[in-house]
Amino acid sequence: MNTPLLVPRASLQRLRTSVQLNAHLLALRSADLTSVRYASGKSIGDRRERDQPKKKRKARTVFKQYDLKNAEQFSLCDAMRYIQAFEVGRPPNSPKYDLAVRLRTIKNGPTVRNRLRLPHAVNTSLRICVICPPDSKHAEAAKKAGASVVGEETVFDAVKEGRIEFDRCICHQDSAGKMNKAGLGRILGPRGLMPSAKFGTIVKDVGESVKGLVGGSEYRERNGVLRMAIGQLGFTPEEIQTNIKAFMSEVKKDIALLSDRINKEIHEVVLSSTNAPGFTLNGEFRSPDSPPTRDLSVP
Repeated sequence: MNTPLLVPRASLQRLRTSVQLNAHLLALRSADLTSVRYASGKSIGDRRERDQPKKKRKARTVFKQYDLKNAEQFSLCDAMRYIQAFEVGRPPNSPKYDLAVRLRTIKNGPTVRNRLRLPHAVNTSLRICVICPPDSKHAEAAKKAGASVVGEETVFDAVKEGRIEFDRCICHQDSAGKMNKAGLGRILGPRGLMPSAKFGTIVKDVGESVKGLVGGSEYRERNGVLRMAIGQLGFTPEEIQTNIKAFMSEVKKDIALLSDRINKEIHEVVLSSTNAPGFTLNGEFRSPDSPPTRDLSVP
């Protein structure tokens, strides 16, 4: 007669627990663990992805451009018609048409910068300062050309006191030494107003330079985009077209001067205004549905 094997109750309980644990482990091995979630809501798969070393994004060397194939583009007259709808009730000499030229170009490369006097000048109320001897013939020529501030010591003292009442500053070459000695660079430099031979603002003939500034506008490439006020609300479509052609012609010349160092191309031309959004131009003056040009002249 076989004697039954007596197993202590505690040992039997441990055996059952071990069998159940092994069964759970086998179930977990065969299960899809990516569906298991922690109390935080993240799954085991998320945790594994988090623990993986992140790949570094390759830095973009060119400015991002949008595909214009599916973009709606407008003729000049149509763009002006929509812009004027946003400017209803405003005086014709206050809002300005702005032109933005987006370039295909690399980052951190040479940029386009120039000054242009448009065929139909845009009234920007530009205040011009001329640094030259106050009682000289140069000062007289500067005042006659339209300079609002003329002098040497009076200009130096005003700048040091923080009274910068001008938007552009040019200097006669005979006064360049006094200007540098006065230490205006630390004040005017950060504002982009310090005269410099590099940018053509230290000149011999201040009268002609002031004439070029009055009615002229400066444009400079920033983040691959050139912007310039191209007209006022009261301009006719023909005047706007003439100004756009002059500006685009000058931009193409500037790009050609950089062609030996960097490749730049015109990607998009956008017309907007002070209070209106931008409208991409298609290069056409009118479309079949455009209103007569006389209806686009704001009195």
